[in-house]
Amino acid sequence: MAEEVATDAPCPARVTVEAPSRLHLGFLDLNGNLGRRYGSLGLALSAFVTKVRAAPADLLTAVGPESERALAVARRVCANWELPEAGALEIQEAIPAHCGLGSGSQLVLAVGTALSRLHGLHLDPADLARACDRGQRSGAGLGAFREGGLLLDGGRYPDGDTPPVVARLPFPEDWHPVLVLDSGQGLHGPSERQAFNELPVFPAEVAAHLCRITLMRLLPAVADRELGEFGAAIAEIQARVGDHFAPAQGDRFASPRVAEALEWLEAHGGVGTGQSSWGPTGYSWFPNRDQAEQLARKAGQHFAQDEDLRFLAAAPRNHGARIEMSASGSFAETTNQGRS
Repeated sequence: MAEEVATDAPCPARVTVEAPSRLHLGFLDLNGNLGRRYGSLGLALSAFVTKVRAAPADLLTAVGPESERALAVARRVCANWELPEAGALEIQEAIPAHCGLGSGSQLVLAVGTALSRLHGLHLDPADLARACDRGQRSGAGLGAFREGGLLLDGGRYPDGDTPPVVARLPFPEDWHPVLVLDSGQGLHGPSERQAFNELPVFPAEVAAHLCRITLMRLLPAVADRELGEFGAAIAEIQARVGDHFAPAQGDRFASPRVAEALEWLEAHGGVGTGQSSWGPTGYSWFPNRDQAEQLARKAGQHFAQDEDLRFLAAAPRNHGARIEMSASGSFAETTNQGRS
């Protein structure tokens, strides 16, 4: 059983947890011959959230979107920490599932945090992720929950723990991606595991190149607010990793319609075009909110005949989850995980 942190404070009457979505910007070392494998870049977003409210109840129940998944998570948390199966969970909002925005990890962390705090425990999000088999390849979701911003994890050993976040930068808040949302779903679950097992060996020299680009181009570009350099680095990482994943997902991008829309956005000034995780969500970056919103509207008009596509100007998020606890109807504690 994972370590718990008990408190002397009375159990709250209500706990609300809001967890951010995230973009997965690419893996860096799918070769793994140095011991650790994967290593990934992620960015917390404010565009979508998973919001869970927990209140005392005699039985364990869940209502709202993704309620069945939430109930399964809650039961696993109760079993792992020997908690009574009691508590009313309300899923007020949920990140769209299986589209590359981190829905599974954020649901685990939001439900686990809300339920455990309802029972008087302050659990480390890493313990929750481990207990529910999240963070198997990327630490970006855990980092987004804890502190937001741009996150780089250092990969994991074959039998190791959740990949550690080794670098975190506040992301320029004026830079906005236009998200290209497809009604389909990316690979997940057993299909995702099979795809990773069947992919060819990733060349060590390409992994080394991507790590160099990240350290010497991408991270400095974010620190110095150079969108062009950031976009060029993301585009190269995405091209190398996307081509490696092509045998599993059909092409560099999982959705042909998303690929067409991203090409259109690039032609209209977008940079750093890519796909988040297995997609199908794609993104292209613009220097400010006004341009991103304008291009999102124009793209929606241009592709109006395709009812499966949707365009959204999204904002980066430089803080982690919001946790609110109330003692008797009025909030007694409000916290943001990590940095603001």
